[in-house]
Amino acid sequence: MRYFLAHILQFQFHKAACDIAGNTGPLHSCSIYGNKEVGARFDAMMKMGASRPWQEALEAFTGTDQMDGSAILEYFAPLMVYLQEENKDRTCGW
Repeated sequence: MRYFLAHILQFQFHKAACDIAGNTGPLHSCSIYGNKEVGARFDAMMKMGASRPWQEALEAFTGTDQMDGSAILEYFAPLMVYLQEENKDRTCGW
């Protein structure tokens, strides 16, 4: 369960970091390399450590205290469009 939740949070953090950095392009091509604002927000979240509930730490960085898997869908949307086009005339035999 821990790995499953970590995977969801990884994409949620990436989306939040890209939003903080002002990314306007697709999520899969966003780079936050060297962005000081993203680094400062992430540092502030990490400094909370175990002293605060994880929901507060999540909210400090992402702006919400809820886990959200929509960033995974956004990140892989171009791949999904490609796969749907490639497989449009195929039927699954199972």
